[in-house]
Amino acid sequence: MRVLGIETTCDETAAAVVGLAEGGRGAVLSNEVLSQIAEHAAYGGVVPEIAARAHVEVADRLVARALAKAGTDLDGIDAIAAAAGPGLIGGVIVGLTTAKALALVAGKPLIAVNHLEAHALTARLTDGIAFPYLLLLVSGGHTQLLAVRGVGDYVRLGATIDDAIGEAFDKVAKLLGLAYPGGPEVERMARGGDPERFALPRPLLGRRTADFSLSGLKTAVRLEAERIAPLSEQDVADLCASFQTAIVDVVVDRTRVALRAFQAIAPRPSALVVAGGVAANGAVRRGLQRLATESGLRLVAPPLDLCGDNGAMIAWAGLERFRLGLTDDLDAPARARWPLALAPAPDVPAPDTPAPGSPAGAGA
Repeated sequence: MRVLGIETTCDETAAAVVGLAEGGRGAVLSNEVLSQIAEHAAYGGVVPEIAARAHVEVADRLVARALAKAGTDLDGIDAIAAAAGPGLIGGVIVGLTTAKALALVAGKPLIAVNHLEAHALTARLTDGIAFPYLLLLVSGGHTQLLAVRGVGDYVRLGATIDDAIGEAFDKVAKLLGLAYPGGPEVERMARGGDPERFALPRPLLGRRTADFSLSGLKTAVRLEAERIAPLSEQDVADLCASFQTAIVDVVVDRTRVALRAFQAIAPRPSALVVAGGVAANGAVRRGLQRLATESGLRLVAPPLDLCGDNGAMIAWAGLERFRLGLTDDLDAPARARWPLALAPAPDVPAPDTPAPGSPAGAGA
């Protein structure tokens, strides 16, 4: 069984072919990704119109390259999957329309994949882990803690109230004058910085719910930068290190709370999984590894080339759904918004209830 996957939700155009190896494990047969960083760098962020045009220019060529590297053509493909959202709607339309055209011409089933579900299932492609597991999904646009109970079966245990973690990294990078994309630059600068120089807040630390709030932390970095301006290179490194350490503390604390909430709605998780672009951050991985060890769990994180947006995760999510008979009609819509889990777990404690003796401030 082989599935072609197409990803165009933001600023990477990607196409891949994924199949099944012996024992039902996933096998990445090709994974072509073309980044648009150069096109957007001058603007300090993704420009939707530029992104959509860039997808149009290269999507067909990238699909052809993915098929060729997998040693097949459309006749050798069982289904065609595309990210149908959430994302920048212009880009989503490009990838989904491309997949629909190929499915129609080749007479293959279409699978409209939720981009977030693709991130959520990547650990099953790379490590073959069993359901259920706890997922920390962290990217430029999303920060969620989810109980993954099966394909299409997700319970939200926590989410961001304001900024996503990746968005906070990018905004801090921009205010400190670092290059785009900001997340990797903050991590690079943090390696040479003093994480204890600036006493930054840890928003929602100790709360009994697993939600995140990053706007106050981001504001605190700005205020510190303004207080000591003009900034030297060491100042920037110390701010980055202090900010990143605060993020790790928050991530570990919020994930620990989610592990407790998980017990109310599912058996013990088979693993703690982190996915999304921020999963490439080494400090975040190390913090989660400490928590996983403390909790007696295995930490599963995708290889770096599968942390960001890519076609392999779309193809694998399509394959998972295809095996269950879940296909879509050619009128499947493109969606700018597409929640993976519509509601939080009913047994998670009410919002804004601090644990006894824990700090209750949001740090804003």
